Amino acid sequence: MLTILGFVMIATFLVLIMMKKMSPMAALVLIPALFCVLVGQGAHLGDYVVKGIGDLAPTAAMLMFAIIYFGVMIDVGLFDPVVRGILRFCKADPLRIVVGTAVLAAVVSLDGDGSTTFMITVSAMYPLYRRLKMSLVVMTGVAATANGVMNTLPWGGPTARVATALKLDAGDVFVPMIPALACGMAAVLALAYVLGRRERKRLGVLTLGTADADEPAQALVTAGGATPGAGTAATTTGGAGDAPGAPDEGFQGLDPRRATLRPRLYWFNAALTLALLTLLILQTLPIPVLFLLGAALALTVNFPRMTDQKARIAAHAENVLNVSGMVFAAAVFTGVLTGTGMVDHMAHWLVGNVPDALGPHMGLVTGILSVPLTYLMSNDGFYFGIVPILAEAGAAHGIAPVEIARASLVGQPLHMSSPLVPAVFVLIGMAKVEFGDHTKFTIKWAALTSLVILCAGLLFGIV
Repeated sequence: MLTILGFVMIATFLVLIMMKKMSPMAALVLIPALFCVLVGQGAHLGDYVVKGIGDLAPTAAMLMFAIIYFGVMIDVGLFDPVVRGILRFCKADPLRIVVGTAVLAAVVSLDGDGSTTFMITVSAMYPLYRRLKMSLVVMTGVAATANGVMNTLPWGGPTARVATALKLDAGDVFVPMIPALACGMAAVLALAYVLGRRERKRLGVLTLGTADADEPAQALVTAGGATPGAGTAATTTGGAGDAPGAPDEGFQGLDPRRATLRPRLYWFNAALTLALLTLLILQTLPIPVLFLLGAALALTVNFPRMTDQKARIAAHAENVLNVSGMVFAAAVFTGVLTGTGMVDHMAHWLVGNVPDALGPHMGLVTGILSVPLTYLMSNDGFYFGIVPILAEAGAAHGIAPVEIARASLVGQPLHMSSPLVPAVFVLIGMAKVEFGDHTKFTIKWAALTSLVILCAGLLFGIV
């Protein structure tokens, strides 16, 4: 019964938000609360929610201060050269813009943190998409899928988790996967190319602005100084083939003459950001602590006056509230799903229904199961709760645990768009895209990318 109710709860959630019958925040809270009562554990709802909030509180704190930190870095102009460089490459061509989105997201993903990746990518690319009236879900879908492939880096999380769970060396798990992951990244770039051509065709042009390719980058970055998600009212767009909403007249891009620029402090801010990302990769301190210290230092040095600091915090308060609120709402969903035992019953049901004849092919089975399971579960739940069971079943048929570990990474491109991943709310929040629209557009492409990685792994003999 718990298995059935678990699947029904998740299906209800996805259907309601994709049909826009409920907001994601309301659905994340009310649907699990209802199902908690239906399974007869309503009396424990408070305990489950508090446990879920406790588990996600560090993540919420990290996101809050990371948004403030990178918001300040955007305000002071740290990423303006990146935007200008991308603009020169893109030449106002939708195809180049979408490919540029994939490349930028992949490069920034090297820091191992999805939230950072999405904040930088959206900040750089949002002005172009809005200016050319391109579909914003193309941006979020491509960025999330590219980040999902790169999320398999040893310091990104999943690889370290599975290595710990199966008592393996992270290098032994990751290094042989590189060819398959490279194929996955190639698939993302191919997807970006196809979607870019569709956007170019939908907009009714062959190449926009090619004649102006040598003009200053500011040609598409007009005056005003607003940043994505900071007081803008961008309309949500549909899929790549859908006409986007009307251009947001209030959005004016990154004004090269805005009052918050701090050109004299550029190298200080660059060094501070590089040091922050280095310490993050080295895990010298907990990530929330690093961003808390970084945000405080960035505000103090760049805006010594108290009134200016308050103004910068207020400018990014909307993003902070939306993202942190969504994280705590997701805590209700994960708390109930885990506390009631539904997620365990669902996973064991799936594993238990694997036919004995597939025992010698547990690597393939693990890869296939990783796609839906990493979407429906947190990485901790999947890698510490389910993968050891799959590895034990594989060992009975002579499958090495390291092969199971590699196969378990296949589902990460789809995992990064899961409602259980806080970073996805940073992505859609800054891009002003509805979660349901993002899900409908991204899920098929991300699942396809996962299957490309799996097929490549089989072809290269990695899995």
